[in-house]
Amino acid sequence: MRIVWASLGVLSVALGLIGAVLPLLPTVPFMLLAAYCFSRSSERLHHWLLAHPTFGPPIADWQDRGAISLRGKRLATLSIAVVFTISLALGLRWQILAIQAVTLCCVLIFIWSRPSA
Repeated sequence: MRIVWASLGVLSVALGLIGAVLPLLPTVPFMLLAAYCFSRSSERLHHWLLAHPTFGPPIADWQDRGAISLRGKRLATLSIAVVFTISLALGLRWQILAIQAVTLCCVLIFIWSRPSA
């Protein structure tokens, strides 16, 4: 089972690295998932990820306090606004826009209700 967890962790790190380059693919959630997978499979990989200078601090903030950095909150809010604006510009049906608006508002409430790192 450790091999499965390690494989999922490596896949999550790969997706997180891709997300660091592609603007619509999130990085930190994949790194959080990788940290969880590595904690179940490899203490060495888990420590490596937590000690990483770029990815380690957001993971530690989340694991210790459930915190999201203020910069992360702002970027998430901006991304959500851009995505919803694109949906409006595409002229999607109002039902789809309504579902999307409710979902994105729930995501924003969750993000902004977390403590700031």
